[in-house]
Amino acid sequence: MNTDLHHNYAQDVWDKDRQHFVHPWTHFESFDKAGSLVMNEAKGAYVTDINGKRYLDGIGGLWCVNVGYGREEIVQAIADQARKMPFFNPFVDTTNVPAAELAAKLAELAPGDLNHAMFSSGGSTANDSAYRLIQYYQRDRGKPEKRHIIARKEAYHGSTYISASLCGKESDRNPNFEYQTDNIHHVSTPDPYRIGDGMSEEEFSSFLVEEFEQKVLEIGADAVAAFWAEPIMGAGGVHVPPQNYFTGIQAICDKYDILFVADEVVTGFGRVGHWFCSNDMFGIQPDILVSAKGLTSGYQPLAATIFSDRIYKSISANPGNWFQNGFTYSGHPVACAAALANIEIMEREDLFAHVREVGPYFMERLQTLRDVPHVGDVRGSHFMACIEYVANTDTKEKFGYDVNIGKRVSNAAEKRGLIVRPVGHLNVLSPCLILTKEQCDTIVDVLRDSMTEVLAEMKTDGVI
Repeated sequence: MNTDLHHNYAQDVWDKDRQHFVHPWTHFESFDKAGSLVMNEAKGAYVTDINGKRYLDGIGGLWCVNVGYGREEIVQAIADQARKMPFFNPFVDTTNVPAAELAAKLAELAPGDLNHAMFSSGGSTANDSAYRLIQYYQRDRGKPEKRHIIARKEAYHGSTYISASLCGKESDRNPNFEYQTDNIHHVSTPDPYRIGDGMSEEEFSSFLVEEFEQKVLEIGADAVAAFWAEPIMGAGGVHVPPQNYFTGIQAICDKYDILFVADEVVTGFGRVGHWFCSNDMFGIQPDILVSAKGLTSGYQPLAATIFSDRIYKSISANPGNWFQNGFTYSGHPVACAAALANIEIMEREDLFAHVREVGPYFMERLQTLRDVPHVGDVRGSHFMACIEYVANTDTKEKFGYDVNIGKRVSNAAEKRGLIVRPVGHLNVLSPCLILTKEQCDTIVDVLRDSMTEVLAEMKTDGVI
């Protein structure tokens, strides 16, 4: 395709997208003016836009392309399954081979007695299914009053009605939407930079556990059904909890007969060096574990809600029971084939050993950015990280919403061939797990240059 034809083609795609594709989290004014960056190809840890410019993908698609782009084994598994049988319905008493194999594999990988899986198409619907499972379980065992859920402020669990209601991110609470509020409650974010400031790690952990127990007692222990938590918070700012926090929370859950739901949509499948980090990093045994994203490394839309023998035995004991939850694409054979191929790559290449080696190096290099003015905090674990910018590093005063410093830095990085994610006054990083140390260095170097440029512009504009 000659230059003029390619330019016309690229412009046509850009126009079609701007005029017809309503994106997740669309900001209408800026989208109408600037449109989208159109990605067209990807290989390894890099993506290439429709005009041929290549970028190091610092966000792994969106927390999900764990094994990297262009893995022929997954592509072949998808093609083979689509040719053999692209779909058959999963309702009641029909199944398919990849779904059965994957459910068994997840039972092998998940901690403890999490031996049963419900499939859906994404983390939102997987959390939605977990909520319905909990309500069914509590009512079926004769405890209909146990219907209240405790989640955390700044948590992110999805964008369906219930999963959005579980979220605690104030910035996502749009007044033009309705949320379920009568039985969903939120306690403090395990954020040592702000909430835990001035406390020792042990003191902060004790504070959070005590607050949780007080919330249980305030609602009524007989009315609380479940506690919902990301082991390490993702979109809410990559908050790593203090030691003993989760074991303290689980002790309270055990004391009051409360289910523990671990939302491992982000942390599952190697992002922090383990299949799942609930048990391996934090020593807890969830009753329900929610996964998606890295389950297929983004090659197909698939999620799994994995739950315990105890719950399954309880809801299946009555021979008249029907569990009326699920979706047309639950256990989609092509998506499950992709997941099996993805897991096989992770096992064969011992990918998590690589994460445990390179991930700490990545975090160590990111910490060097603390000397940049207005960088308030750099936090995370392995290949999930966050940089928080503040107007005043002494008082931790945030920049105003209109400053949009995270977006300014991401735009400057994009010019330099790096994709990072802006979230208000934050930049979030979640690269492919195949990242090399040299690529880690590139990300940090580009971020430093981008921050320097943005801060100089803000100073010239009188913003700082």
